[in-house]
Amino acid sequence: MQRFFDIFFSGLALIIFSPLLVLIVMVLRFSGEGEVFFAQQRVGLNGKMFGLLKFATMLKNSPYIGTGTVTVKNDPRILPIGRFLRKTKIDELPQLLNVFFGDMSIVGPRPQELRCFEAFTADVQRHIVKVRPGLSGIGSIIFRDEESLLHDAKDPVIFYDAVIAPYKGEVEKWYIDNQSLANYFLIIFVTVWAVLFTGSRIIWRVFPSLPHPPKELAGM
Repeated sequence: MQRFFDIFFSGLALIIFSPLLVLIVMVLRFSGEGEVFFAQQRVGLNGKMFGLLKFATMLKNSPYIGTGTVTVKNDPRILPIGRFLRKTKIDELPQLLNVFFGDMSIVGPRPQELRCFEAFTADVQRHIVKVRPGLSGIGSIIFRDEESLLHDAKDPVIFYDAVIAPYKGEVEKWYIDNQSLANYFLIIFVTVWAVLFTGSRIIWRVFPSLPHPPKELAGM
């Protein structure tokens, strides 16, 4: 049933957002470096790698400069139009194609680049590859302002590996252990709510049994 709703919702969203998608394609094609899409290899179902689609928001060689695959707030590698696309999450819309064609689900653990995936414990890795990664999910909602957290850290890479990755792994594992059609729709609702009310902590009221964050992430 979840796969049925994935196809239905992603197909409907692609139709609804098609005028916006065409506009963004045109803007990106004639601005910045002229790149429109960026496909990054991520870990998917059963550990199979797939190309995660995004609108191009950063310099083409960004993975090889600065903080690599870790992106911080006001990262100098982000293109001017890219800041708006990332802030509004519009840069994620091409992933509706990933959902439609079966690489991803509307809801699931956020797909990780291999380096970040390997920052999880072996137990978390075994859990994550059991399901399709998601366009949204518990981890995506809790860490929707991850770039700001990394920006404030003394060493963003160490902070990600030592603090963010372990807790993110816990909440993604919680979702997999509690996966149901009811939670699928609840997470979609909470995602929309979090986009409309960015400072809301509704996720903790909807899912009170979520693992508590460590002291370094208190107040999330």
